[in-house]
Amino acid sequence: MAPQLKVIGNVGPKKATGAVATGKYYPADDIKTPLKSRKAKKNAPKVRSSITPGTVLILLAGRFRGKRVVALKVLESGLVLVSGPYKVNGVPLRRVSPAYVIATSTKVDVSSVDVSSFTDAYFARAKSSEEEEFFAGDAPKPAIVSDERKADQKKVDAALLKAVESVPMLKAYLGAKFSLRNNDKPHKMIF
Repeated sequence: MAPQLKVIGNVGPKKATGAVATGKYYPADDIKTPLKSRKAKKNAPKVRSSITPGTVLILLAGRFRGKRVVALKVLESGLVLVSGPYKVNGVPLRRVSPAYVIATSTKVDVSSVDVSSFTDAYFARAKSSEEEEFFAGDAPKPAIVSDERKADQKKVDAALLKAVESVPMLKAYLGAKFSLRNNDKPHKMIF
């Protein structure tokens, strides 16, 4: 009599398995397939309806927080192109995320301002190698504004200032900083 084997883990008699099927053909070298990327061009992000060209916005974050600016255009990336104008409150042409602005009910006619040349590529930074930055040390680089940017700022500001000065008190409104005091309730404010 053959000794009985004790099977641990599986309960019941073992079933006989069928013949092993021959597998599919697999190449010896792996064929590289590109991974699915989320960087592919998708539909343009939706910007809330209150942010339109000519709307006066209040910046909530960044270097110019509290400043009132004029929205000029919504870029392909979903960012909003804004300007102070620079002469009024020191805010240059820049891109701003719509999540960090409050849209006010004040509007300016910006149809005379030509902003067709401004795209996301216009604001792209110049590439510099990581090695140069690493060996440069901790000395901060001074911000250098190109002559092209200065000329574009003057061109946009000239047209924008005409539109701003046509509305009474708007120049002073854009120059004033937005802030909250102790008893201000922003959720009850109408901008």
